[in-house]
Amino acid sequence: MHRKDKNNVWPDCVFIRVNSLNLSKIETTDMKTQEANDKLDAILAKVEKKGVEAPKLIETLKDLRNIALQEQDPLVVKTLRLTYEFIEENKSFSVQAQYEEDDEGNEYPLEIEDTENLVYLLTLLKDAEHKINREEIKDYRTVLKEELY
Repeated sequence: MHRKDKNNVWPDCVFIRVNSLNLSKIETTDMKTQEANDKLDAILAKVEKKGVEAPKLIETLKDLRNIALQEQDPLVVKTLRLTYEFIEENKSFSVQAQYEEDDEGNEYPLEIEDTENLVYLLTLLKDAEHKINREEIKDYRTVLKEELY
């Protein structure tokens, strides 16, 4: 059970208006539900140990996508679907969605190992509501779509 901190604030909670007279507390952490966070943490651990060849990786990504559907986050839903489709088709996660910028504003793709690349995307998904993370997730979504279709 959560308690208010010293500033009388509920940590990791968001209040939503239920009606004009009261507020209801919803616990939030990285993704929107604890179930999603648990599933994402399990996938991250699996990928960090075994990479894209991790047993049942596609199946667990599909399960996470179903949770994201319930959370109603279309960007996360689509990115997860494209991610497992890419892995199924290519047996890798060789997606170039990360770029480095030089002093003159020129962008260069970063060469990243499959496992590290997938871990990075999954880490972005842990806090998909963060503005910068959303932009990077959109970059992954765009590149995945271009590669697959």
